[in-house]
Amino acid sequence: MIKTWFECTPQLVDVAMGRTPADMVIRNVRWVNVHSGEIVPGTDIAIAAGRFAFVGPNADHAIGPQTQVIDGEGRYALPGLCDAHMHVESGMITVTEFARAVIPHGTTSMFIDPHEIANVLGMPGVKLMHDEAAGLPINVFVQMPSCVPSAPGLENAGASLGPAEVREAMSWPNIVGLGEMMNFPGVVAGDANMLAEIGATQAAHKTVGGHYASKDLGLPFHGYVAAGPADDHEGTSLADCVARVRQGMRAMLRLGSAWYDVAAQIKAVTELGLDSRNFVLCTDDSHSGTLVHDGHMNRVVRHAIAQGLKPITAIQMATLNTAQHFGMERELGSITPGRRADVILTSDLVTLPVETVVAQGRLVSRDGGLVVDIPPYPYPAEAKDTVKLGRKLGAADFDIAAPAGVNGVRARVIGVIENQAPTRALEASLPVADGVVQMDRAGDVCQIALVERHRGTGTVANAFVSGFGYDKPCAVASTVAHDSHHMIVVGTDKVDMALAANRLGEVGGGVVIFSEGRELALVKLPIAGLMSDQRAEVVADEANALIEAMRQCGCSLNNAYMQHSLLALVVIPELRISDIGLIDVTRFEPTDVLIEEAAV
Repeated sequence: MIKTWFECTPQLVDVAMGRTPADMVIRNVRWVNVHSGEIVPGTDIAIAAGRFAFVGPNADHAIGPQTQVIDGEGRYALPGLCDAHMHVESGMITVTEFARAVIPHGTTSMFIDPHEIANVLGMPGVKLMHDEAAGLPINVFVQMPSCVPSAPGLENAGASLGPAEVREAMSWPNIVGLGEMMNFPGVVAGDANMLAEIGATQAAHKTVGGHYASKDLGLPFHGYVAAGPADDHEGTSLADCVARVRQGMRAMLRLGSAWYDVAAQIKAVTELGLDSRNFVLCTDDSHSGTLVHDGHMNRVVRHAIAQGLKPITAIQMATLNTAQHFGMERELGSITPGRRADVILTSDLVTLPVETVVAQGRLVSRDGGLVVDIPPYPYPAEAKDTVKLGRKLGAADFDIAAPAGVNGVRARVIGVIENQAPTRALEASLPVADGVVQMDRAGDVCQIALVERHRGTGTVANAFVSGFGYDKPCAVASTVAHDSHHMIVVGTDKVDMALAANRLGEVGGGVVIFSEGRELALVKLPIAGLMSDQRAEVVADEANALIEAMRQCGCSLNNAYMQHSLLALVVIPELRISDIGLIDVTRFEPTDVLIEEAAV
């Protein structure tokens, strides 16, 4: 654990004055100063006790016989990148493996919300990830999950947390605030529990994370802001981020594996000229394949620059702005004395190749590879074997019965929107055979099921979904099903759907795809049914095989698995599925799958 600035003050002063040698000196860099917005050439950086001690034109006075000297060779030195809002579990790997994957990409600070594991294991799961995060060589801070379950009355999670648990967590050393307040209908309705969670966080002088997933910027939006959430990452349009910033929130613009929300909103800065200090970049959800092959926050910064943002402004949005938002400007986000010594060396600010990474004053990555050993974190047995189906499922469990004597029906259909979290509320005319409503593969309407997996009740909720484009018999099942994390099964063939669901029951959770009775790909996720105990590179390869198998079955969506995993997220409009059935997330109430009879 890095010492506090106060504890290090005598050593930092002595190094700055030349009385004591530094632990490390990085020489001859172009200093990307995120406070002044300048790039200062010919700069040296002296580091001691994991913090910056001196940043100036010549650090000869800070070099001793034992000082590690790194020649910057005129490259740019910028602060280590910060991810302001993210869920480790979305990478299907542990916090440790996530850190191993992103350090070579220059991420040195992460603000994680472990509400995935919270929905399965409750407070013990949050504590596991909190303790794991505290032992890593980069800065991993935790936000206490706020909505477990995310929408009480519309779903049943594996655990339930409330104001008492939030108050307890605020005393933990690595908790920096409250995770995204997803139950925005509860907040605007004055729900006592939601407001108490916000109040407990504010009483601890910590940051309340927001999640207003509605297009309504009228009174409900104003009521939500009045309750205290300090940020929001659910904006998808220019109007969204403008409204948030004008009301004193910080707009978090996300580029995850499947969420592409930066381009539309960054125009608030590049075209409307809004103050960039109130915009923050984040990922929210990143697939392991994205982390290993494409990058993390460096990918987001590059993307923001490609949308017309000045490089230094984009860097500020991924460093200083994030630190200021969490009240940690004196700890993170800039290369200035006293802050944690997190540095990236790069030869180009636009393409942003990450050539050297220093975290907390320690060289951790060079030329895209780790140079430190980060051992696996041992998850206990009670964090595993969490998938309880209660019985073996058969094809008939996925039947949707039609009214007696009809040959066709009109049905509600969940419509997937590529690269966005919201869905559309669609309708389709579907045929009936032997009293059972049929899918329409030619019309891209297949079935979706939510299989209860926390208590072994054996219940299955069925509905229809469109947008995946599957054109052959297949089924994809996943125990990653935000946010209650039951099991989502999407398929064009009910026999395959049963095979996929039962397979995940056998292996203790994960993601699997079957086609015509044959298993095409499997990612085992034994930790809470959410995370693998394998290395990130192994999981990335398995996940890529899964995505390729989905393509072979006709799905051409970008990162379709991420879309699949959010179809049970009953706090984002318009239609979702939960363990109690189809949910209308514009009205926040259950709704019938079948609308009316229709001749087909």
